[in-house]
Amino acid sequence: MITFPNAKINLGLNITAKRPDGYHNLETVFYPVPIEDALEIHVLNNSTDKKFALHQAGMEITGNAEDNLVVKAYLLLDKEFNLPPVDIHLYKHIPSGAGLGGGSSDAAFMLKLLNERFELKLTDEKLEEYAATLGADCAFFIKNTPTYAEGIGNIFSPLSLSLKGYQILLVKPDIFVSTREAFSLVRPHEPEYSLKEIITHPVSEWKEQMVNDFEASVFPQYPVIGEIKEELYKNGAMYAAMSGSGSSVFGLFAPDITIPDINFGERSFVFKGKL
Repeated sequence: MITFPNAKINLGLNITAKRPDGYHNLETVFYPVPIEDALEIHVLNNSTDKKFALHQAGMEITGNAEDNLVVKAYLLLDKEFNLPPVDIHLYKHIPSGAGLGGGSSDAAFMLKLLNERFELKLTDEKLEEYAATLGADCAFFIKNTPTYAEGIGNIFSPLSLSLKGYQILLVKPDIFVSTREAFSLVRPHEPEYSLKEIITHPVSEWKEQMVNDFEASVFPQYPVIGEIKEELYKNGAMYAAMSGSGSSVFGLFAPDITIPDINFGERSFVFKGKL
């Protein structure tokens, strides 16, 4: 069986408080975008005691197979349901370290794939519980619909928001932004207006109202990321922002505009499509 885990963007992100446990409370809006990995599983006919085999292609993924979130998702359900051994094929197209949730999406889609393949009869709510143990934003990808998130990004409220027809141009420069460092440099504050309110306004008003708090600390360190945002606005974006803690930046364009070809450098990942 095969599935296609998709990416997400953050429509705004406010860091609202530092928690006693060292984490931060925040509010953000997750929105799915059609940049996809490919994930396939087969039952492994194996004479050894091996529970899984992981085959990776596409963009390079560093680290041991056991640390990959798709493997962790499999082992999580295997512990509960004693699943058959599986052959896992993962093709990476969503760039890592981009604020796009690629690894989290892979994990959540793995849970859904295993649930379907082995008829585990797990509800979305139960799958969300499992996903939440793998990462704060993993659970978003279970229902994979526009979502308002608060807490540490793990408390969800569904939204009726639709950007259907809008065009997106997303750029991920060849820059790695440390999420830990990005959090260490932000100044928590209560926003004047909640993102829940702002997203009810027309997209044309978001530029003046919606922010990603990480930009204030990331842009001075990596000016090229801020320059990409400026370039998107210069070329007609209605709203542009960094996604999550970076380093990808996206621009939303009206459905009827022709997005010009922009040179962001040979080593940049660029995606252009419709939402």
